[in-house]
Amino acid sequence: MTAAIATPRPGVSLRLATRDDVPLILTFIRELALYEREPDAVQTDEAMLAANLFGAQPGAEVVIAEADGQPAGFALFFHNFSTWLGRRGLYLEDLFVRPEFRGRGVGQVLMAYLAKLAVERGCGRFEWAVLDWNTPAIEFYRRLGAAGMDEWTVQRVTGEALHNLAASFDTPRS
Repeated sequence: MTAAIATPRPGVSLRLATRDDVPLILTFIRELALYEREPDAVQTDEAMLAANLFGAQPGAEVVIAEADGQPAGFALFFHNFSTWLGRRGLYLEDLFVRPEFRGRGVGQVLMAYLAKLAVERGCGRFEWAVLDWNTPAIEFYRRLGAAGMDEWTVQRVTGEALHNLAASFDTPRS
């Protein structure tokens, strides 16, 4: 287990996840999927998470939040890059706080830590997506000073469409 990261919130600590946390991370992911009304959408498993978070080329980082010594939530993030700023950014893929720990400052501590990390790493921005129906999260983010990017829409290619697009690279065009 890694050392706790001191926070300004009594009873709340953060720590960087380790390979030993993979089962907990997967549990948090499944709890988040349930909250987001997609309990059957999780396709990952412990082996995939271990390889992709703690393998030779980690694709993301994880911070675990604990409240009074109990696992309370997590944030999974990675770096992206802004061509306009000419600098990398920090992208929050998932933030989840267990319901029994909400309202105790756990989410605020996680977000403030990630913002601090972004500044320390020279990032030009800190961003994330939120489901449009998730009013409590949107209100929380607004209280933190976040601005919605309403003129932008997220686009995604996955599954069969992803494979078809990839295959089109090898298909000769006339």
